[in-house]
Amino acid sequence: MAIAIFILRLVVCALASPMYVLHFLGVWNWFCKRWFPYFMVKFSVIYNEQMASKKRELFSTLQEFAGPSGKLSLLEVGCGTGTNFKFYPPGCRVTCVDPNPNFEKFLIKSVAENRHLQFEQFVVAPGENMHQVADGSVDVVVCTLVLCSVKNQEQILREVCRVLRPGGAFYFMEHVSAERSTWNYFWQQVLDPAWFLLFDGCELTRESWKALERASFSKLKLQHIQAPLSWELVRPHIYGKKEQL
Repeated sequence: MAIAIFILRLVVCALASPMYVLHFLGVWNWFCKRWFPYFMVKFSVIYNEQMASKKRELFSTLQEFAGPSGKLSLLEVGCGTGTNFKFYPPGCRVTCVDPNPNFEKFLIKSVAENRHLQFEQFVVAPGENMHQVADGSVDVVVCTLVLCSVKNQEQILREVCRVLRPGGAFYFMEHVSAERSTWNYFWQQVLDPAWFLLFDGCELTRESWKALERASFSKLKLQHIQAPLSWELVRPHIYGKKEQL
């Protein structure tokens, strides 16, 4: 099996060689940062349609973590186009963090379409270094389809712990590696090197639940599911929440 994966990876890499050359020259990253938001606009609509029931279930308890004022202060890490906005409770104060500034114009459009929210600011920064966000300043942190592409999962989770107030919560929904005995995992391994470049650093074989289990939160509620998505490669998902100490 390992030999077959190795050979097929070579074939995939050969077919994707133009991308690798552009990446080596420093051109591909520039292009991808500009192209990826347009892809996410289209993909997010489909993803929301197919995952709507799971997102409503996941975010149904957000308001429980609101502070004494009754208003929920929410930080979304890797906000992208603002595709989660419609699932947030009315009056929610939202701050967004994303390392790609090219998402901003799409985010502004989502803000205009979701007047039930109070938009605070868009911070251009990686999730691993959100120094613009004060310690213990938010009730909830949300992260969907982000841990697959961050450079350091442990560091981003440390930052989440830092910005959450005591008693706050971290909500997540992520695609992850398939079970190792499945054909899906086989093809995830084969296609991962090209997938990484094509989808702005996204990795198909990350076992993100392990980083969540190691993170210093008090309670972890995590479920593994096969998401009802058209792309089988990204059907393995985890979702749930972790509460701050």
